[in-house]
Amino acid sequence: MKLGLMIGTLCIASIGVVGCASKVQQPDEYSGFLKDYSRLKEGKSPSGVEVMRWVDPKLNLNKYTSVYIEPTQLYPAPKPTEKIPQSTLNGITNYYDQALKREMVKSLPLASAPGPGVIVVRAAITAVSSETESLAPYEYIPVALVAAAVSTASGIRDQETQLATEAVFIDGQSQDVVAQVVRKGTGKPLANDSQVMKADDVKKVIDSWASDMHQSYLKLKK
Repeated sequence: MKLGLMIGTLCIASIGVVGCASKVQQPDEYSGFLKDYSRLKEGKSPSGVEVMRWVDPKLNLNKYTSVYIEPTQLYPAPKPTEKIPQSTLNGITNYYDQALKREMVKSLPLASAPGPGVIVVRAAITAVSSETESLAPYEYIPVALVAAAVSTASGIRDQETQLATEAVFIDGQSQDVVAQVVRKGTGKPLANDSQVMKADDVKKVIDSWASDMHQSYLKLKK
């Protein structure tokens, strides 16, 4: 195949990929962390980002006097790579914990354990990727390989860092699920395909997630 035709074919493929990409998680991208995905509906977060979510229509937030933030999980357990090492994964979950506590404590004191009057936040990082490598069990961005081929050949695109989360909110006494959300985000671009991803590359994404959770709480309480 001639070089020009080859590059043209790759470009067309990559454009098709971008055009079809969804801003929200699709059913085949769900990790299994949530027990029930059937109730999720597409909506917008307080910051205007498209998410999949569900809130119990009978939810009364006034009954909660404190919040318990469970340690963030990596679900399912990923296999670290040279590109995304264990130190990065640990940094991401630790920062998610900090961000959630920092935001939620603005409205509710932190509880030391679940119990009556406590709303529990249970969150997981369900996908971590750097354009061509994914730690999720599904092929989160399978067509990124085509885009990466174009990037490598032309040198015009950086590597994207992507993150996905699934979170559930639980009544600390009854253990009933009262709300849940699934969303994803894009962090800082990496300079090339050999740069190691760091937690700092996705901190802004995590900050936006935590802020939206708190703003959602405030809106629902009204």
